[in-house]
Amino acid sequence: MAATTYVCSIAHVASLLGEDPGLLEAIVSNDDNLSYGNIVSVRIGRDDYITALTDEGIDELRDMLASARVSVEAWHSFLEDFVAEPDIIARVNNQPLR
Repeated sequence: MAATTYVCSIAHVASLLGEDPGLLEAIVSNDDNLSYGNIVSVRIGRDDYITALTDEGIDELRDMLASARVSVEAWHSFLEDFVAEPDIIARVNNQPLR
């Protein structure tokens, strides 16, 4: 396995995938949702961190979202399981399935 030499911020991943950053933050806030090592905390100040993903993490997240969007029912179930914030659910619930 090759060493990770860079990671991408959640904001950048959201832009790449055309997803809501809040949705992605909610999913990766539980590090059990992606394989170990694919979610990285980057220290940007004394007590400030941002979440970032490896390339493998981005691929895993992309696949997870694609699988969740197979039907409206699957998407709603996915949101209930992975997102606790009602405002995020309302915002992404109105997006068309891809």
